[in-house]
Amino acid sequence: MFNALLLSNESGSVTAKVTALEDSALPAGEVQVVVDYSSLNYKDGLVVQGLGGLVKTYPHVPGIDFAGTVTASSDARYQAGDAVVVTGWRVGEVQWGGLAQRASVKADHLVRLPKGMSARQAMAVGTAGLTAMLAVNALEAQGLVPSQGEVLVTGAAGGVGSVATAILANLGYQVVASTGRAELHDYLKALGATTVIDRAPFADPHKRPLEAERFAGCIDSVGGNTLARVLTQMKYAGSVAAVGLAGGSKLEHSVIPFLLRGVNLLGIDSVMCPYDKRMSAWTRVQKTLPMERLESMIVAAALSDVPRLAIDIVKGQVRGRVVVDVNAA
Repeated sequence: MFNALLLSNESGSVTAKVTALEDSALPAGEVQVVVDYSSLNYKDGLVVQGLGGLVKTYPHVPGIDFAGTVTASSDARYQAGDAVVVTGWRVGEVQWGGLAQRASVKADHLVRLPKGMSARQAMAVGTAGLTAMLAVNALEAQGLVPSQGEVLVTGAAGGVGSVATAILANLGYQVVASTGRAELHDYLKALGATTVIDRAPFADPHKRPLEAERFAGCIDSVGGNTLARVLTQMKYAGSVAAVGLAGGSKLEHSVIPFLLRGVNLLGIDSVMCPYDKRMSAWTRVQKTLPMERLESMIVAAALSDVPRLAIDIVKGQVRGRVVVDVNAA
């Protein structure tokens, strides 16, 4: 038997409850894992509440991330005792996920836990941190270096934003962190932000195709009006890495920033990210993300806390990274 956060759908109403299940309830998979930690991401918040149409079949176990130890494997790449991590591949959406004490997945969806990193630290990174690292890599592939000036991080107090702020600051960038929560200014400065600004001006629809140049780069997890406004303030040849849509999926904008300033809009996806690129990002996370700053981001939770926190994270009321100890009472 194992405990899992089980979602049920009755007449369109999704409910979540910690439930004891038999191992035989697990879906077929090439690798079986004892889960130590999972995490809570924005997408998990949607899934747990039955929002977004992401889950098609119930009952369902959510959790797009998990870290644990292999107990059995029919794939030669993994053996019992291997420490592994799963992020993405629509685990927790189209197949059962990691908000449980057991999981069964495809071998292709696993990566080995980086040496020297604990399962708890891996889940403090999770999808959010992996996405942040991929965004930093993409910006630097476009030529971004610290000497070019300020780099904006929108939604900076969230999971992606927190990790992005800490990584960029550690790499020597001047980080401008945007947030709507004044009480978190000190938190963001402790992560390394040089400047913290209010998000409200970015939420207003842009009125001009170009505004004064300010930012050399940006990691944007908000989308919508915020992304549109940011594009007008990018320096010549600056790049924006778009990683989320917490503020809306619709982008209304002119092509002028792209044509007159050579601005680059880079799409970042960690869900279907190829193995080699994924492992490269995990390796660099370990090298560039200070573990003491990662620790300061963690909100500890048990499985029973997830339904409440799922509501909060969709409302943008969760700071940093929620790490779920699936064995906690």
